[in-house]
Amino acid sequence: MTTPPNSAPTDEGTPERSTRPLAVVTGASSGIGAATARQLAAAGYEVVCAARRSDRIKDLAAEIGGRAVTCDVSDAGDVARLAQAVGARLDVLVNNAGGALGLAPAAQTDVADWRGMFESNVVGTLQVTQALLPALVASGAGTIVNVGSIAGRTVYEGGSGYTAAKHAVAVLTETLRLELVDQPVRITEIAPGMVRTEEFSLTRFGGDQERADKVYEGVKEPLVADDVAEAVLWMVQRPAHVNIDLLVIKPRAQAASHKMHREP
Repeated sequence: MTTPPNSAPTDEGTPERSTRPLAVVTGASSGIGAATARQLAAAGYEVVCAARRSDRIKDLAAEIGGRAVTCDVSDAGDVARLAQAVGARLDVLVNNAGGALGLAPAAQTDVADWRGMFESNVVGTLQVTQALLPALVASGAGTIVNVGSIAGRTVYEGGSGYTAAKHAVAVLTETLRLELVDQPVRITEIAPGMVRTEEFSLTRFGGDQERADKVYEGVKEPLVADDVAEAVLWMVQRPAHVNIDLLVIKPRAQAASHKMHREP
């Protein structure tokens, strides 16, 4: 897809708003975020791709005819610049930025990992939502999709930091729905189970490819990023009076966060 003349795949300036509905996807440089940006663009949205890695989101924005805004969601200044780039009206916000760090027992876990997970998953979601909420309200029918996890509904050994962060995302989502019930904004959450992407487990284990691969070992068909992205698109395309409070999506081989069917 070529880039329309009234949008620009860079951080520079605020391009003229196109006639397409506008969506923002955070954490758009890879995985679920990149897949969601592609799905939304294919459905007719102009997509603002936001992430820390400028080169990746610029390439993605050029591919889908969107815009790239370099943004660390835990940095208030970056988030303010994102809001400025978005402008006065926004139709969809997908709070996808986040991730897991480490798998140590709580008694031995690195506190810095906890801080990192809360900054990206929780504080980042809060800051971006606060900054873009006026534009979502101004659209008259805004939708927020928070990308949570089944880890936000249960716990497992070694996952204390990540499950705590995703539980916080779930509670934030539910609280926003109560507080904004009189506003023209839908507050939704998608909670994926096992999704095999190129970076999630690799990041969790500090680049240890062998350890990352073992997460998916024997699982015939884990979810992939497009499975989640298609579900997000379905959520935002419901009629404006329909709110999908929570959509849990897992591979058939997964019964719970700790219960998988693994073939020999």
